Amino acid sequence: MKFLVLKFGGTSLVSSELRERVAGKVIAAKDEGYSPVVVVSAIGRQGDPYATDTLINLVKQANRELPGREMDMLMSCGEIISGVIMAATLQNTGCPAVFMTGAQAGITTDNKHSEARILKVQPNNIIKYAQEGYVVVVAGFQGVTEHGETTTLGRGGSDTTAAALGVALNAVYVDIYTDVEGIMTADPRIVSEAKALAAITYDEICHLAHEGAKVVHPRAVEIAMQKGVPLRVRSAFSDGPGTLVTSSGEVYKGSIDITRDRIITGITYISGIAQIKVNTGAGVEGFKKQRRMFRSLALAGVSIDFINILPEVILFTVQDDMAEKAIEVLENAGYAAEVITGCAKVSAVGAGMSGVPGVIADIVEAITKNDIQILQCNDSHTTVWVLVRREEMENAVRALHKQFKLAH
Repeated sequence: MKFLVLKFGGTSLVSSELRERVAGKVIAAKDEGYSPVVVVSAIGRQGDPYATDTLINLVKQANRELPGREMDMLMSCGEIISGVIMAATLQNTGCPAVFMTGAQAGITTDNKHSEARILKVQPNNIIKYAQEGYVVVVAGFQGVTEHGETTTLGRGGSDTTAAALGVALNAVYVDIYTDVEGIMTADPRIVSEAKALAAITYDEICHLAHEGAKVVHPRAVEIAMQKGVPLRVRSAFSDGPGTLVTSSGEVYKGSIDITRDRIITGITYISGIAQIKVNTGAGVEGFKKQRRMFRSLALAGVSIDFINILPEVILFTVQDDMAEKAIEVLENAGYAAEVITGCAKVSAVGAGMSGVPGVIADIVEAITKNDIQILQCNDSHTTVWVLVRREEMENAVRALHKQFKLAH
């Protein structure tokens, strides 16, 4: 059987008209010879009656400290409602359809409530119904422990469900339907000329997702990559081809040194960041102080990022809402720290930059010629990060998009 997994987010399912559009895409896949498996998120977003955040706000009126077990049972309801309605919509068109919870679909997780990880998928029920001609609709974002307790998978959990089912079913594709045309070269709300990419590597999209792009969750990409199942990120509101996410060999198949033509694939960002600078002094004592400082922050539960370690100075970032706690921990441990709140990390991502000279020079030139101050900079083999003030973030994104000609 040729399985095709199609995942639809809540904004794709918020009205009967949109659900009928989704049904049309599912039926078209069936007509093309695929056995569609549909994964759904909860309908709508916060404020909509069946959205997950709406359900959480409802129960918090009764108990603001609901235990994780009960919270997971509540949070799983949104996808169940969505899945039943989607199955009913398909049935109404004459298409045989059946709904399954994550447990019924064979998704077993660990017992970490609200942030569970999938341990295994046994899709026997899905295969059985597919062989009988049914479209199987599965509730995303949820699974069950080996002891029968309901769990949820955390942020991006429906993407993760779709990828895990795609791997278990050896699907031809996993299609992630969103409200944009595919993976964009930058946020189109900031860069009006941003365009959808035809193809991108697993590694590139993981880095884009980790650095702020919100189109597909990196955990889903990592799962698909393990077995080489291609992802397609597509729009639920059009019939465009979207962006193919696959191995670098497939992305660049038939091309001659195309990685050198596309040094940078996309620009993304994360705001709400604070930079902290700590003077630790030089020599052996300085290194000891650095070690103790990191240990103090870790014991206090302060997560740090974007670290530059110099002989006498350490620079790192925390989320803005953790800055006050980080400073308190450092001062209590005897460290003098300086902080700049209201920063943003802007990232240029591209598998083609590895080994190419001049990338940092181009980035620094693009940023500084627009009179933007670089507070911090770091790089890896696929990503260059610059830290800027939040009010300069959008200009920095536009400057880098223009510098690397991503609109062409």
